[in-house]
Amino acid sequence: MIRGNISNLSSSPVALAFAHIQWDPLGSLRLTAQETALLRMAETNPIEYTLADSRDASMYARVLLKLLAEASAAGGGTGAVSRLTEPCGTEESALDALDTDPLGVVTHYAITKLHDILATLLVSTNNVTISNVFYVGKEGILVDQWKALLRILNKSGRGDAFAQMGAALCLSHVLTTACPSSQQRSKPEGSAAPRPISYASAVEPLEALTAWIVSQLKGSSSAASSTAAAALGQGSAIGVAIPAMTALMDCAESRLLFAASGGIKYLSRQLRMGKTSKTSGHGSKKDEKKKSGAGGSTGGAAASVQQLYELSFCLWNMTYELNGSASVRADFAKDGQAVFALVDLISSAPREKVVRVALGALRNLATCSSTENPGPASTPKVDGSVFLTEMLGCKLMKAIELLRDRQWTDPDILDNINVLYKLLSENYKEMTRFEVYKSEVESGHLCWGTVHTEAFFKENAKMLEGSDGDFRLLKVLIALIGSKDDDVAGIACFDLGEFVRHYPNGRSIVKRLGAKDLVMPLIEHENPELQRQALQCVSKMMIQNWEFVK
Repeated sequence: MIRGNISNLSSSPVALAFAHIQWDPLGSLRLTAQETALLRMAETNPIEYTLADSRDASMYARVLLKLLAEASAAGGGTGAVSRLTEPCGTEESALDALDTDPLGVVTHYAITKLHDILATLLVSTNNVTISNVFYVGKEGILVDQWKALLRILNKSGRGDAFAQMGAALCLSHVLTTACPSSQQRSKPEGSAAPRPISYASAVEPLEALTAWIVSQLKGSSSAASSTAAAALGQGSAIGVAIPAMTALMDCAESRLLFAASGGIKYLSRQLRMGKTSKTSGHGSKKDEKKKSGAGGSTGGAAASVQQLYELSFCLWNMTYELNGSASVRADFAKDGQAVFALVDLISSAPREKVVRVALGALRNLATCSSTENPGPASTPKVDGSVFLTEMLGCKLMKAIELLRDRQWTDPDILDNINVLYKLLSENYKEMTRFEVYKSEVESGHLCWGTVHTEAFFKENAKMLEGSDGDFRLLKVLIALIGSKDDDVAGIACFDLGEFVRHYPNGRSIVKRLGAKDLVMPLIEHENPELQRQALQCVSKMMIQNWEFVK
């Protein structure tokens, strides 16, 4: 993310009512005469004038934070305004909202004005900065009023989507200002040391904000929150958290906090969910029936191209911590979710900007090293070779070959394609056919090819027992029978049947591992190809001489 920019905040659905707020009758806000006068003065002057003096700017920001705190304490953020799913199209409807839920309108007003302050300060050339306004004293301690923004986020299911998105975005910019990497970057070369900012005072709030963002990634399939998010121009509930998450990617310290909170896992999962929803129109007839039966919706989880870009942009930013953090490398390697999501994304041939960041992330993964920070000696080594194996298992080579035939306006894309193609080719030459098969099964991304044939299993069935005889890879293959992807489930059925045929006592082994119970229901599956593969698999488990049946 380029410092000096702030993500745009969608207009409040009640923005037309802001000019009509009367402060004197709103006694529950407990405003002093001086605070009321400051609000009125700010309304009549350009924001640059209000922010020209650091003391006036700091006072104005704290009054807005007080509005949030008092409105929230009095029930603001849970009334009629928080439930609006469409903007008030006329001033009359906005005034009706003000009459019905004045504290809800005040909440939106305060969030909007705080965003305006931050957007102005980030591009300002005078001496008033975010640190001057939101950090006080000789040591530069974060103002205590920041908690008002956190309360907005913690209203859970009763929360106001606009207020939550705005509060999270504002809080992320205020807090990342204190990160040491941000302070170092904002210091002009050769200039005197700037006023200190206490990063220690921002760590706890930053951890709380990061935890909230990750919770949105985990629970973003909520239909209720998706409805409100969609009204704000976001594709799903996660759209409420994306602007703040993007802002966190600006600093190494906040990226590491995001990783430590499990963010990589849930971001990868969300990217896969968003991509699947976006491209589900190219799925099977069964998928189409499900889609039409649900009113053409996927439960509110559909992601726009812009949202796919933002999610992949965040994942790409996280790859810049690979070399310096063993735990980040381990998180990216866990379950192969990240590589699978990125390969799946570029395989669907989306817009160029999405391909650019996805390829950039894959290149960083493929070239990462454990030299700088190898991690504990007791843990497996994770470096670029691990991710290249995952990429081969996910059929990235095939996707890269298709990308090489396309015309690109961005030279970085072509450079990344060439680098990945070379690395994948070199890695593939060093792998045996079984290693290719193993990486594919472990990735969960099965595709028909030479490793899914009778000839392959005649030669390699015994390899599935593993070096320790624990049949770990066979267990993974059996689990893939339950895949939601019909093609993957069908290939898993075929492979399992071939294992049964070519491994001594294979029938009793797969039955003991519960494979038969998983395959049997698929015999009645509505997908005819999956049904056929399941029927053949069960038959191979039951018939001694399958070749005579064929």
